[in-house]
Amino acid sequence: MGGCFSKPKPVEVKVDVTAPDKEKEREKENLSPNGKVSPIPPCKANGSTKHIEERPITIDLDQNPKDMVEIAVCHVNELQDGQMREVDVAYGKALLIKERGEYCAIGHKCPHYGAPLVKGVLTNGRVRCPWHGACFNVATGDIEDFPGLDSLPKFQVRIEKEKVMVRASKQALQSQKRVKRMARCPTLSVNSFSNTSVLIIGSGPAGLVCAETLRQEGFTERIVMCTMEMHLPYDRPKLSKSLECQTEQITLRSKDFLSQYDIEVQTEREVLSVDVKSKVVHFKDGFKMEYNKLLIATGSRPKPLQCQGADLENVYQLRTPEDANCIAKLANDRNAVIVGASFIGMEVAAYLTDKAHSVSVIGIENIPFRKVLGEKVGRSIMKMFETNRVKFYLQNEVSELRGQDGKVKEVVLKSGKILRADVCVVGIGVVPATSFLKQSGINMDSKGFLPVNKLMQTNVPGIFAAGDVVTFPLAFRNNKKVNVGHWQMAHMHGRIAALNILGKGTEINTVPYFWTAMFGKSIRYAGHGEGFDDVIIQGDLDERKFVAFYTKKATGMNNCIQTWRSDEVIAVSSMNYDPIVSKVAEVMASGRTIKKRDVETGDMSWLFGKGT
Repeated sequence: MGGCFSKPKPVEVKVDVTAPDKEKEREKENLSPNGKVSPIPPCKANGSTKHIEERPITIDLDQNPKDMVEIAVCHVNELQDGQMREVDVAYGKALLIKERGEYCAIGHKCPHYGAPLVKGVLTNGRVRCPWHGACFNVATGDIEDFPGLDSLPKFQVRIEKEKVMVRASKQALQSQKRVKRMARCPTLSVNSFSNTSVLIIGSGPAGLVCAETLRQEGFTERIVMCTMEMHLPYDRPKLSKSLECQTEQITLRSKDFLSQYDIEVQTEREVLSVDVKSKVVHFKDGFKMEYNKLLIATGSRPKPLQCQGADLENVYQLRTPEDANCIAKLANDRNAVIVGASFIGMEVAAYLTDKAHSVSVIGIENIPFRKVLGEKVGRSIMKMFETNRVKFYLQNEVSELRGQDGKVKEVVLKSGKILRADVCVVGIGVVPATSFLKQSGINMDSKGFLPVNKLMQTNVPGIFAAGDVVTFPLAFRNNKKVNVGHWQMAHMHGRIAALNILGKGTEINTVPYFWTAMFGKSIRYAGHGEGFDDVIIQGDLDERKFVAFYTKKATGMNNCIQTWRSDEVIAVSSMNYDPIVSKVAEVMASGRTIKKRDVETGDMSWLFGKGT
C-alpha cells in the first residue's frame, strides 16, 4: 500500500530520441488532458529523421544516505479516502494524501507563492492550490496546471506495522520544490548563430514554459528566446502589487539556470518582420535568424494616453521593474493620479495609499470592475478603496496633462476638474503586440489577435502562438473563441504549444484562473464570465467575505434551431472564502455543468460530487 520499497540503487536511464509517429499510440496512453507524460519520453528532435546520440543520465534514487530521513507520521487508518494532512518529517513537512485506499506524500507548499496545499482541493489524483489554482499530480508531484514553473518533491511511503512511514531527503523537505528533469543541446557550440531550431519571440510565461517543456520532453536542439526586454523573464504580476520590488527578486529563472539547460535568451532585440516562406525573422538592428518552428508570444502593450501633455516626464505606463520603482519613488509623500480603474491601476492605487500624500483614480465606468466582477462586487471594492483615502473621479476622462519644467504637475479632466499630480500612472487597457506581423501572412483578427486552434497553431504550418496575443477555443465554454490575458493561461498556452511543436497532438483544456491583491485582501476568480446575465452572491459584501457566481443563459441547437436552456454558472469570484474558487475550477475542469439553481440556495453540496 502506497509503494513499499527496498533499498534503492542508482539507476541508469538512456534517453533515446526517436520520431513521435513511431511512438504515437504508446504516448497517447500516458497523456493526461494537458499532455503530462514521463519526464524524458522518446521524441523527434525538430522534425529531423536522424537519430540523436544517446546520452545516459544517471539518477541516484537514494541520493546521499546521510541526507535521508524516515519517520512514522500516522496510523494506517487515521486518514479517510480523499483526506490530506500536513505531517512533520523531522527536517520539514510533507503533504500526506490518502486516495483510493493508498497513501502518497508530496511537498506541502505550492512552489508558486508558498500556499499551504492542505487547504487546497484534492480531486482525482491531483491537488489544486487554494490561492492561484496551480495543480499537482499527487503520485508524481509534477505540475499539471499553472501558474508556477516548478513541481513538488515526491516522497516515498510505506506501511510498517500499521504505521505510515514517510522517507524523504532533508534537502527536498527544506526546498519544497523540484525542477523536472530536462535535456540539453549537446551541439549548441557548433550551431550557426543565425539559425535556430525553435525560435520563441517573447520572454513572458508562455515563452519560458514552452522552452522548459521542450527540454523536459527530451528536445535536444537549439532553443532561442528573443525579447525587447532588458531583463531575463520575470514575474510581471508583482510589479503592480509591489512597486518597490527589485528585478533580482522577481526573476523567474537565473542566467545560470537557463545556461545549464541551453535555453538562450537574447534581450533588447526587437522583431521587425517575419518571412514565413523563407522561415526568417528580421530584427530591428538588422540581424536575422532562420527557424524551423516559431512561437509568437509577444504579449500585449499598453494603450497610450491620447491627449496634450501625454509625453511629459513622470507619466508612466507600468511595464518594467524600472517603471515600478520610479512610480514608488516619485509618489512618496506626493500626489499620485491613476488614469484607468483597471486591475493594474487599482493595484497600483492600493499600494500607494500609505506612501503617497494623495491618490486619485480616474475611470470611464461608473463602478470599478463592473464588467468583470459585477456591480455589487465592484461597489464593495470601491468602498474599501475610499476607506483607504483613495478619491475616485468616475465617468470621466483626461482632457489634458499640464507640466512645469517638462514634468507633469496637473491632470485636467473633461469635467473641468483639475487634479494635482507629481506622478501619473496610465492603465487604460492593452492591445496585442502583433503589429510586426501585418504583412506576414499570419492571420490576425480586426483587433490584432492571432486566432489559433486547440493545438495553439496559427494558419501557417510550423508557427504557433500563445499568451495574450491569441484567441483560442475555450473547452468549458463550448470551444468559444476567446482571448484570456491571465498569467496562468499564458503558462498553459506555452506548454501546449511546446507539446505540439513536438507533434504530440495535445489539445488545450484548462479553466482560466486569475487573482488580484489589494490592501492585504485577495480576490480569486475562475472561469470566463464574459457576457454574464446575473450574479448570485453568497456571504457578506460589507465584511468582504463572499463568493459571487456569474451565470448566463445557455443556448443549444435542436434541429438547426437555436434553443434556450436553463442558466449556467460560467465564472466565480471570491474574497476570504478559500478554497471555493479552486473547488469550482475543479468542477468546471471535470466537465460538469453548474446550474444557477445550484448556487441560489446556498447549498454547496454540488461541489462534493452532487452537481449536474
